[in-house]
Amino acid sequence: MDSNQPKKKSNAFTIIKDDPNDGHGGYGVGAISLENMSPVIVDPNEDKAYIDMGAMHARSEVERRVKFLPNKDEVPNGKLYWIVWVNMERNDHGPFYSGVAASEIRVDRPIKRAYKSMAEHVTHMEKSLKGHIIVDHMDDKSKKLLGDFLKEFDAAYWENSTDELKQALA
Repeated sequence: MDSNQPKKKSNAFTIIKDDPNDGHGGYGVGAISLENMSPVIVDPNEDKAYIDMGAMHARSEVERRVKFLPNKDEVPNGKLYWIVWVNMERNDHGPFYSGVAASEIRVDRPIKRAYKSMAEHVTHMEKSLKGHIIVDHMDDKSKKLLGDFLKEFDAAYWENSTDELKQALA
């Protein structure tokens, strides 16, 4: 590599652990913190929901060992999964599920192909961070699995959550 050529910036998106606006004003200010977000995989095929932190970097068990295609029609026999971006916050009443946004994935293991919209996943992560509830496009079975999982995972979080979330997953 020619030493006169500028180096490409390798960290276009910075994720930092603590408060990005803690007063130092230096590198990382304005970066998004994903510290309070967890990806929940909803698998209506196996009647289960579970956390898989690998999804934060597109490396969940569901996403491994398949090639993603941008067109859903190219995966006609794909099994439905949801990656649900769940954000937690704390208010005067305690911790609660503040944002919940579901993104579809279709996986066809026999042909090692899958579909997901990266733009949708990124948008839903951002919307979850901002406290939005986006689950209307989920099938009823998947919504019930997600609601049951969130209730069982932490009943206090569920109780402190908004009526909007409770009704959306009822």
